[in-house]
Amino acid sequence: QVQLAESGGGFVQPGDSLRLSCIASGGQSFSSLAMAWFRQAPGKERELVAAFSWFDGDSYYVDSVKGRFTISSDGPRNTRYLVMNNLKPEDSAVYYCAADSYLRRLSLQRSDYSYWGQGTQVTVSS
Repeated sequence: QVQLAESGGGFVQPGDSLRLSCIASGGQSFSSLAMAWFRQAPGKERELVAAFSWFDGDSYYVDSVKGRFTISSDGPRNTRYLVMNNLKPEDSAVYYCAADSYLRRLSLQRSDYSYWGQGTQVTVSS
C-alpha cells in the first residue's frame, strides 16, 4: 500500500547540481522516521549513499559524496530530497529512495528498508 516515487534525475554535466525528490503515498509519513538514498550503477552493487533519521538526528553519507550531497526536509511532510552538488561522472547511477513504516533510527542495512521507489536516472557526462 505504501509507495515511494523518485523524481528529479536527468542528464547533467560535471559540476552541475540536481535535487532528487522522494514522495511517499499510502499513509507513509517521514516525520520522526529514518529514510535513505541508494544508488546502483551498471555492473555494480546497489550502495547506500545517504541516510537520515528525524527521530534522533543521526545521519550518514558515504565518503564519496560527503560535502556534496545532503538530505533535505524543506518540502512537504511526505516529501524528502537529496540535494546533489558538484556532480561527478562517477555519480551516474539509478537513485532510489527507501523507507520503512517502523524505522526510527538510521540503518545502514538495505534489508531494513521495506519501501522502495522505482528509481530515477542520473547521468553525469560532458
